[in-house]
Amino acid sequence: MSQRLPVPSEQALARTVHEIIDFADAEGWDRPPVMFALVPTVLLAAAEPALADQLDEGHEYTPIAQESFPDDVEGGSPALEEFLATTTWPGSVAGCALVQEVVVLPPSAENELDDAFAPLLADAHAADEAARLAAHSHPERRAARLVSAVLRDGPSLSLLQLRPLDDDDPFAGAELRTYDNLAPHVVAALYATLEASDDDY
Repeated sequence: MSQRLPVPSEQALARTVHEIIDFADAEGWDRPPVMFALVPTVLLAAAEPALADQLDEGHEYTPIAQESFPDDVEGGSPALEEFLATTTWPGSVAGCALVQEVVVLPPSAENELDDAFAPLLADAHAADEAARLAAHSHPERRAARLVSAVLRDGPSLSLLQLRPLDDDDPFAGAELRTYDNLAPHVVAALYATLEASDDDY
């Protein structure tokens, strides 16, 4: 008997992303990037009946953490982009998500960096790497966790979680932010991993 698959929706993706954020919060900070396969919960329950009691039937998708990235793959690094470019998924995977720690700057500082690295724009990789290194040494930098997720032929969602400062309330809930066109290159790279599945080979 065929399983009825969920219809890709922003609400279903948002629930899954918040589940991933809870996982990341439990793991703590200063962690390497983590990739997740988003699998329809009904398919996972059918394939692994022993897991049925552990699955949340109210969630359309279940995130499954993948094997660790190689040691040289850091959040926001060219090595991460290269790794994503070689990643594919089986057809049973409905989407994927990436959690990575990044450095963010206030808008005024970002404008300064844009002006400083304008001469390098002819070499996009050189400009990106120079900007990344400068951001990591900028006095106004903030560490953050970027969570980006996409569904095959469906919506995407990226959320930014600033790392708490020493004087922040330790009992305050996570502050999640999103913006129009947040992390477009990451989202595009995640969609690309779903365009050709392992089943095609």
